[in-house]
Amino acid sequence: MENTCTTVKYDFAFTLKSIYFNENYIPSNSTRTTTNFANLARGASRQENLRNTITMINNRFNALADWDNPNSDRYSVELEIVSVDIDIDGSGTTFPSIEILKTHIIDHKTGRRIEGIVGNNFSSYVRDYDFSVLLLEHNKGKDRFSIPDNFGELHGNIFKHFVHSESYKNHFSKLPVICLSVSDNKTYQRTGNHHPILGFEYEPNESSLTEQYFKKMGLQVRYFMPPNSAAPLAFFFFGDLLADYTNLELISTISTMETFQKIYRPEIYNGNSAAGACYKPSLKNQDHSLTKIVYNREERSQLAIEQGKFAEEHFIKPHKSVLEQWSANFAL
Repeated sequence: MENTCTTVKYDFAFTLKSIYFNENYIPSNSTRTTTNFANLARGASRQENLRNTITMINNRFNALADWDNPNSDRYSVELEIVSVDIDIDGSGTTFPSIEILKTHIIDHKTGRRIEGIVGNNFSSYVRDYDFSVLLLEHNKGKDRFSIPDNFGELHGNIFKHFVHSESYKNHFSKLPVICLSVSDNKTYQRTGNHHPILGFEYEPNESSLTEQYFKKMGLQVRYFMPPNSAAPLAFFFFGDLLADYTNLELISTISTMETFQKIYRPEIYNGNSAAGACYKPSLKNQDHSLTKIVYNREERSQLAIEQGKFAEEHFIKPHKSVLEQWSANFAL
């Protein structure tokens, strides 16, 4: 899809590459090292990390897809890491703009390979820039926290442009669903709405900065706690989350992203007691279990700043005027 600015026409082109997430996975040089799947694939425990993560995903999938599955081994999940590079001026020079996961479901009973959901995990250098460089600099030395003007608009427009592009439509049959952790500074109230796969719906006491940021990407959000989960998950989506996706598609997202959250936020998602009717997540919760998977959460926070500065140096600053003009005139 082309977007026309008032004085110059820019046709942002996307190139997609993919690699499968398995025990032999090695992150590419352009992958953000804080990304869930890439962070696991580093260090001395990398292969064991990957193997254990995949086992956790498959076990959770079979526990949720329990019909016609007496031995809890009917299905397994394959994860395809999709890297999206952007060329903003037709020069052939690209910048790694987005990285997402595509799930595939293997039905061992029928031999079928079923398409799952695209999105799931969401990785973006520009988001690192927005949160770890721009937002920090904007609030440095100030008494009250505030948001910069047009915060997240460029990132949101790039994402919407990608989802409506021919590149996306040629690769994926449905719109993306992104699944994230709940915010540890909000309170969530359980509603009476219950879905057989997604579980009970929860509502936050107020909107979060992440919600507002993803809204600029065109996404709305609902919070659900699947059966036998410890806490709700945030599902960001276009359209109708409950009507547009099959049960197996939804289970592929839950099993994948809940596994990552159990590893990275065990205080919330691997808690020893489940969220009640009124739930306040806490990363200081001591009553939780650790997985056998090794990672460094502190390193992830430090790397987010480095990755934000990388985006600033190689994408935001060199193309500042083009990006600002394109985003200001963006329309689908």
